[in-house]
This record gives sequence, structure tokens and C-alpha cells, in this order.
Amino acid sequence: MTMYIEFRTNFAFHPPEGHGGAWQATVESLERALREAFPDPVVGYRRSGVHEMTVLDFEIELAPDVWVDGTAALTGPDYAYITLTDVTAGEAGVFAVWLRDSFAPQPNLVRFTSSLAMANGEDTPSPLPAEGSRDDVTGLLRRHLDAFDD
Repeated sequence: MTMYIEFRTNFAFHPPEGHGGAWQATVESLERALREAFPDPVVGYRRSGVHEMTVLDFEIELAPDVWVDGTAALTGPDYAYITLTDVTAGEAGVFAVWLRDSFAPQPNLVRFTSSLAMANGEDTPSPLPAEGSRDDVTGLLRRHLDAFDD
């Protein structure tokens, strides 16, 4: 049996290029959605000095004792992102499926990239499939990381 060694990196999720407002969302609506979907999230707002906008920092429990940290800027119509910090492909896969199936208004409106890809010169996000299970999406994210792991 082959065992996959999970390593941690950052993943970013974006709406389709040129359509930053496609999620029809704000940081406030994301906060509400996180509170409905995940037990006892920790959330906070701050002003980003880099982007000069209000962002939402959050910590959510994906599974018992599995917490992830993220930041979101949803200022549309031209700029939106959600990042997860120091996560495995499996953890990012759980969040990505929730984002696609429960938050984005249509399942074909999510793209992703990773800090590993960007460190290797790939700054164009890839589309997340509009269908597929958590295992399917986790497998895709693992293959994405494998393509950049030298």
C-alpha cells in the first residue's frame, strides 16, 4: 500500500479571472456562511496594509481537532480571494468542496493556486472542477502540489 506524505502549504481560492464579483459575496456574507457551516469559528476583521482594504481573518474546525486559518478579501467587482494558511491538500480539499458547493453561487466559479506553485513561477490559478467528491478534489490538489514539488 502506497502512503501519501502530506506536507503543508498555503492555498488560495479565487473567482474566475476578470470576474472578481462572481461570488456575489462580501466578507460579511462569508462570515455568516462560515458560522452556519462550521462550529464556533473564530473571526475578526482588520485593515490590510498591503491591499488597503478590510479583510476577514478566520479559524474554522473542519473536523474534530482539525483547525485551519484563513483570510478573505471580497471587495468585488474586480478583486476577491480566500487563502488558507499552512494546510494539507486534504484540509484544503474539504474547504474547497464547501466553497464550491455551499458558498459560490455556481459550482464552476472557483479557481485555486498554492504558494508552492507561485514560488515556482506559476501565478495563474487553475479551475476547480464543478463536480467531484472531497476525495476527487483532494487528489487534484495533491497532483497540483506534486507538479511543483521538486
